[in-house]
Amino acid sequence: MSRSATTAVSPIRAADAQATPTAAAAVGAPTQDAALPEVQNAREMAPADARELSRLFFGRLRALEEGTREYQYARNTLIEMNLSLVRFAARRFRARVLGGGMDMDDIVQVGIIGLIKAIDCYDPEREVEFSTLALPYINGEIKRHFRDTTWAVHVPRRLQELRTELAKAREALTEVLGRAPTVNEVARHLELTEEEVIDGLVAANGYTSGSLDTAGVDGDKPSTGNRATRPLADRLGDVDPAMELFEEFHTLAPLLEQLDERDRLILQMRFGQEKTQAEIGAALGISQMQVSRLLSRTLTRLRAGMLSA
Repeated sequence: MSRSATTAVSPIRAADAQATPTAAAAVGAPTQDAALPEVQNAREMAPADARELSRLFFGRLRALEEGTREYQYARNTLIEMNLSLVRFAARRFRARVLGGGMDMDDIVQVGIIGLIKAIDCYDPEREVEFSTLALPYINGEIKRHFRDTTWAVHVPRRLQELRTELAKAREALTEVLGRAPTVNEVARHLELTEEEVIDGLVAANGYTSGSLDTAGVDGDKPSTGNRATRPLADRLGDVDPAMELFEEFHTLAPLLEQLDERDRLILQMRFGQEKTQAEIGAALGISQMQVSRLLSRTLTRLRAGMLSA
């Protein structure tokens, strides 16, 4: 949008613009030729009065040159007169705002952006009520704000929208079938593949998140009485010590493939079968001393290879 978003946060008040002749000239209030009335307390104007007066201001706004002081005065007054539309739309999201720990004033500011877009796009010659155009713009901005800021984990917009479709489809199918629908049934209902439905279900897990410090009792039962509780992090499994060896095994594998067959056999018998050097020598027909030298040479070679990898 080419116009500054500052207008949405603190628009110029029409009442301030008409306070004195000097102030009016400073903010670009219309002259006598502009035929626009003085507006007092535009923010507190009744919706019916704002609707009637907005028609006059919209008609004059289209005749003014964009960027002039008179244009800014008319546009800012329209914003203030129609703030009631933003407050009306924002009230529909009150439960969602309070449940998400958000500030209602922030939602109103987001809605004002939609109001400004509607003002810039409105054409009075179409003979359509401004509120008919403005409310979808305002609601759209607020919904976009929720979509872009309330997900605990960022996922592609396509999957964010799919989450809503899946929720509606599962609710509708549950009423028809009398049970929770399967992935295949949801996919047929939405004309999607099962893989797309699964992607959407997995992405939905990123909408909310819980703290690992959340206290609870074992077995996911609610904490009651004097039962001892533990943080969630202490109840979700433990670190597998074997995982620390994964990188070493991954590095060692190609080095083992480079050894000759006898060296690999000695390593297998010594560390895999846990045979003694004497037992290995007897099995291979060599002395225990030879087994020790071969084993030491092989281990030195593997150690050097792993350090240089």
